[in-house]
Amino acid sequence: MALWRRSAGRTRDVAAEMAARAKADRLSSSLHTLWLLARQGVVRPMRPDKLVRIVFAWRRWGVTPALGYAVAAIRHPDRPAVIDERGALSFLELDQRTTRLAKGLRARGITDASRIAVLCRNHHGLVETIVACGKLGVDVVLLNTGLRPQQVRTVLAEQQADLLVTDVEFTEELAEPDSADPDLDVVLAWTEGTTRKATLEHLIGSSTAGSLPRRPRHSRLIVLTSGTTGTPKGARRPAPPGVGPAATIMSRMPLRAGERILLAAPIFHTWGLAAFQLGSAIGATLVLRRKFEPQQALAAVQRHRATAMFMVPVMLQRILDLPQEARAPYDTSSLRIVAASGSALPADLATRFQRVFGEVLYNFYGSTEASWVSIANPRDLAESPGTAGRPPRGTSLKILDEQGAQVRDGETGRIFVSNDMLFEGYTSGAGKEVRSGMLSTGDLGRIDEAGRLQVVGREDDMIVSGGENVYPKDTEDAIATLPEVSEVAVIGVDDSDFGQRLAAFVVLTEGAELDSDTVRERVRPTLPKFALPRDVTFLAELPRNATGKVVPARLLEESEPTETER
Repeated sequence: MALWRRSAGRTRDVAAEMAARAKADRLSSSLHTLWLLARQGVVRPMRPDKLVRIVFAWRRWGVTPALGYAVAAIRHPDRPAVIDERGALSFLELDQRTTRLAKGLRARGITDASRIAVLCRNHHGLVETIVACGKLGVDVVLLNTGLRPQQVRTVLAEQQADLLVTDVEFTEELAEPDSADPDLDVVLAWTEGTTRKATLEHLIGSSTAGSLPRRPRHSRLIVLTSGTTGTPKGARRPAPPGVGPAATIMSRMPLRAGERILLAAPIFHTWGLAAFQLGSAIGATLVLRRKFEPQQALAAVQRHRATAMFMVPVMLQRILDLPQEARAPYDTSSLRIVAASGSALPADLATRFQRVFGEVLYNFYGSTEASWVSIANPRDLAESPGTAGRPPRGTSLKILDEQGAQVRDGETGRIFVSNDMLFEGYTSGAGKEVRSGMLSTGDLGRIDEAGRLQVVGREDDMIVSGGENVYPKDTEDAIATLPEVSEVAVIGVDDSDFGQRLAAFVVLTEGAELDSDTVRERVRPTLPKFALPRDVTFLAELPRNATGKVVPARLLEESEPTETER
């Protein structure tokens, strides 16, 4: 009996010690978050009356974009919140307009049980719709502007949308037979000329009376997966638990309060949405353009003295493809951060970009489901171009084998991650594989000798050719170093003799000449025999979706992999 009491006492002591340690860890993490936010200027002393107003805003809106813009309207009401082709809106103006828009949507029959779909390019109307829905507690489905009409119809039906906010340019597609529910309520966000249809501006201008919920339900943002290998799926994004996620990103990417961010990545995509959410947390001015054009992007950096750019890698490629005389007139010295994500960053592209623009490039590796996994800073990319970098603080990363055991550094395995913003599941009710609280990203990778993550490709990208495991990314990186090559994509195709083989699709720089045999000969010294592409096809451009990702199925649709020469 005495032995049992001593054992029970030791168990209680261990449990108490573990609880105390966990409490100390939480306190330490909170203090570090506060210190980091203060260092970056996000948290700073303010007048007591403003502090009280901010507390009331927090109690009303919770941790949502609505709160971010309400706080910014209190702290710096005259600072531009959004600058697009139609001018600038201050934080105070945007806060007031979104309250009126929320009232207009409510008068149109929208309740917290409704769901609003948004099919818009980057402009103030998209931002205002997201913020207004946050003030109503309405879920928002962000549709990819690259979807075909049939896909739009499918998504609208699956997500049970009650209202669609869209730009006028997409209404023709929606008017096609069977492209959408004819009874679906539609409101135009961006219009050209006059229209008799309902618009956001009409809802804002006609809303004066009425009240909003004092504490609306937490609105959810639903983002579609890229759909490069099938029908896009709706993924429920979680609400940030506080300012911790912003601090986590800033621990590896030194964003500051009041940044001027040229947000070129589409907001409907996880990467663009992350930039939008970060911007609202730090009181950033968002510079938006509906369509990306490389020279106009450089002009926008110069004109608005942008300090950060959020882009997908193909946008960086298009900027570098500009002739030197086209880039030279623009002063981009204000840029401190150029953040790239949304698809794999080719190693050669990272090297060339930093050679031209300096050490400002950050490679953000994440996914719709996992949010962030790791971030490579300029030093990482200088030492190991193309690396995904290291996980930020508070993020756990493991490389596991098929049985779930952790592999040794240098070995390739499946990437699993844990952080504060893992997705809540697909709207269909499905999820992704989870092991010990860690989510599968669906990618393969390894940890190098310096502790950096190297992503070698999607799990379903790996092929087995003649009994060898082959990763297309290694072959892509090798071909991309050839000076005649502008872009390259490598995929696996069926092979009657070897099971599968690699096929390369190459876009040459303007005026360059290259043939398939020369491509193979010049990469042969850097690749094992089984990683050499059996087929090389030359294309005018790679087929990409609206977020810049190459669509493998369209590669095979556009060109049979033959020994074509150019």
